[in-house]
Amino acid sequence: MKIAALQIVSAPDLATNLATAERLIDQAASDGAQLVSLPEYFVQIGLHETDKFQIAEEVGQGSIQEMLASKARQHNIWVAGGSIPIKTQDPAKVTNTALLFNPQGEVVARYDKVHLFRYQDGARNLDEGRTMVAGTEIVTAGTPFGRIGMSICYDLRFSELYRAMGEVDLILVPSAFTVPTGSAHWEVLLRARAIENQCYVLAAAQGGTHASGRQTYGHSMLIDPWGEVVSVLPEGEGVVMGEMDPERLKSVRHNLQALRHRRLSTTATELLGP
Repeated sequence: MKIAALQIVSAPDLATNLATAERLIDQAASDGAQLVSLPEYFVQIGLHETDKFQIAEEVGQGSIQEMLASKARQHNIWVAGGSIPIKTQDPAKVTNTALLFNPQGEVVARYDKVHLFRYQDGARNLDEGRTMVAGTEIVTAGTPFGRIGMSICYDLRFSELYRAMGEVDLILVPSAFTVPTGSAHWEVLLRARAIENQCYVLAAAQGGTHASGRQTYGHSMLIDPWGEVVSVLPEGEGVVMGEMDPERLKSVRHNLQALRHRRLSTTATELLGP
């Protein structure tokens, strides 16, 4: 089956971003995609970190979720809604939430970003914890074409999250990587997650210079279970498309049975010296 990642350079205005997302979903579906993934923050890269509060929605309500559900129904496809801000009990904080919609437009999985990004290099001081609440649950979803593991952006650096998912066939990594971290680590981390979990990885990214001056790395890509890059878009708006082949999954896992050869569990026992 064909799967697609959308690359967007999101603006501060919600309506503009929704229109862009709709157009690219239509394009991907027209080209045969049966699952379409949007990037992190596809609804807004604001001028200020608090701008997201103005567009945050309750679960199951609002124009963002209505659009995603409508597109899933219209094209009879699966839609992974990148990430959107969802309201919490604290009016000064939201969750960074990925929702997976089935072809009937129903939400079948919700994942709240567990690892909140922090970065400082003298010129920049970024901290998602100032405006967001971290998630606490690992989330996978069963689909007719395999088991999907859900994650968002900074999660990519924490391999233990993906190991705790168990065996998955596809990992989603909607992202808005910065240029310094992206140019250094983006592709190698994505390929590592595909190789060590012997699964496909679909990474939809923000990819360009935003109205705030922020630059995102782009390079949305699809990677196969052997760690090979199937398709990539370096920068700018567009669609990354490729095949998710169940025979390729079976072949890689049969020839090198690394998932079965694991000897260590996810818990560790401390060894005390004399």
